[in-house]
Amino acid sequence: MPIAATIPGRTRDLGGFSVARVLPFPGRRAVGPFVFFDEMGPADFAAGAGIDVRPHPHIGLATITWLFAGALGHRDSLGNDLVIQPGAVNWMTAGRGIVHSERTPPAERAAGHHMHGIQAWVALPVDAAECDPAFDHYPADAMPRHTAAGVAAVVIAGAMWGLSSPVRFPHPIVYAEVQMAAGARLALPAEWGERGVYLVDGIAEIDGESVAPGSLAITADGPAELQATAASRLMLLGGAPLPEARHIEWNFVSQDPARIAQAVQDWRDGRFPAVPGETEFIPY
Repeated sequence: MPIAATIPGRTRDLGGFSVARVLPFPGRRAVGPFVFFDEMGPADFAAGAGIDVRPHPHIGLATITWLFAGALGHRDSLGNDLVIQPGAVNWMTAGRGIVHSERTPPAERAAGHHMHGIQAWVALPVDAAECDPAFDHYPADAMPRHTAAGVAAVVIAGAMWGLSSPVRFPHPIVYAEVQMAAGARLALPAEWGERGVYLVDGIAEIDGESVAPGSLAITADGPAELQATAASRLMLLGGAPLPEARHIEWNFVSQDPARIAQAVQDWRDGRFPAVPGETEFIPY
């Protein structure tokens, strides 16, 4: 079978805003270095409403926000304060520890807005897990784009189709948004490593086997081909698997449970840095 496993998105209510959580999943904790994957929305917010994710900590990972629609304000303990728009990349490397908040920007909150996007975490390799925290923002026009017959793709991370993302990550990774016209085909090379295809909308198949909407299809080993039978939007994700299993507890990722326990205690004791301009926080 060309699809080795299918992971359905499971609805999670984040307080008036729902996401479809794909990773982690029992029996399949990761695809390549990806250990967390949520589809946010689509959702419509009335004037005066929006997203308010209060400051919270991370270790051992990098987070990626990718928007199809809407806007999201980011603040972190390094002093970064900016708004991400569709097509741009916010790549936050937690390393030994970072704190951030995510809120609907004032203009969108006042007017009401439509929100839709993907949030993902990738685990850092062991030798980079305690690196200095960092934040990188790449505008939409900095991201490489692949076009072919009926295919328009953006390389978010890694190297695909002879293109390399400006995002730097210390482990082999592939991550892209792909829009396909009806009848379009796209090769999924075996050298990409583990490969997952998430169908945001449309109708698609991998070597003739249907990809379920709102689900992550993990391909079998070997070359594969993605086909769209209707206009479709998909996310491709994966890369080389990490040699060590990762533990996830709340917002912390590590190969060592003791390191996570220490991070929990550090957050409880107020030893993480603060986010300038924020007075709230999410308790453990």
